[in-house]
Amino acid sequence: MEEEQRYRLLQRARVKNFIKRGILLLVTGLMLYGLVALVYATKTFYKVRRNYAVILEDLGGQRRVVDEVGWHGRLPFFTRLELEVPLMNQEMHLGGRPEPVRIVSQGNVALWTSAMLTYRIRDLERWGIENQSPQSLLQNDFDGIVKDVMQANMVDDLISKRERIKEEIFIDLKKRPINKGGPTLEDKYGIEIVSFILRDTRFGEKLAAASEEKKRRELIAEAENYAADQEASRTRKLYAAYSDSIRQFRTALGMTADDNRALFQFLNQQKWATAYEKNQFGQNTFVLNNTNGGIPVVLPTSRVNVEKVEQRHEQIPQNPQPDLRQALRAANRAN
Repeated sequence: MEEEQRYRLLQRARVKNFIKRGILLLVTGLMLYGLVALVYATKTFYKVRRNYAVILEDLGGQRRVVDEVGWHGRLPFFTRLELEVPLMNQEMHLGGRPEPVRIVSQGNVALWTSAMLTYRIRDLERWGIENQSPQSLLQNDFDGIVKDVMQANMVDDLISKRERIKEEIFIDLKKRPINKGGPTLEDKYGIEIVSFILRDTRFGEKLAAASEEKKRRELIAEAENYAADQEASRTRKLYAAYSDSIRQFRTALGMTADDNRALFQFLNQQKWATAYEKNQFGQNTFVLNNTNGGIPVVLPTSRVNVEKVEQRHEQIPQNPQPDLRQALRAANRAN
């Protein structure tokens, strides 16, 4: 009985010892995990990847560049990892976003445009040590140069001559100083500008509708001007033909400059005679011309009176210069 009780006590002691060891191992594991997590969180040991570099601030306040690939150590809480810099090609969008931004061109015309710059960091000392927040500073300078070039051009060039505008902006980004006598973007930030792309350049919806209406009005005005030019050309041709016919007529009759008055009176009579022959009904006014001038005579519009005038007109001898008094008496008798 005593041996059995002693065996039970021994088993209980073994179980308790096993539990204690398990708890001790668990606590030890948790402590190790916490220590590793603390080291990872504070980046006491940090890794530099390929095509990356790290800006490190030492205990004495010195900032230095660590670009050797692999694991590195530092003093926690006394040193600081300031910046991790990618050395690969990086992109930067106009306005800091890929969506189009509003630009006001020369002539105070607004349009929407988007652009992207590709650059590579060459000098880490200038990029990460001489400049504080270099990404933000580069963004502001990049936006300023692009807007300066685009706002100095007319909106028609920005839409139809995008290739020229793009190349002009690229050259300015590489070679133009940010300010007169100052450094360029590449010199200031220690970078190399690889490429620049204008992704989108367009009007707003309301401005596009207004532009279409303006083009329509311009086409209508152009068509009207063309029609006016054609009419003017036709008039000039008719006048030239009329002048040639008068000149030939005078040459055939051997007329001199003193005979111009008689010629004009004859042509005037022919004009009114032709108009009267074309419109014999409904005439209220008939013009007779002589050497003393023309006086309009008002005639009745009835058919009987018109026939009487026609009969009387046939009896009058054809004379290119009729006597005004005889014509008036003939018209009164006809009435």
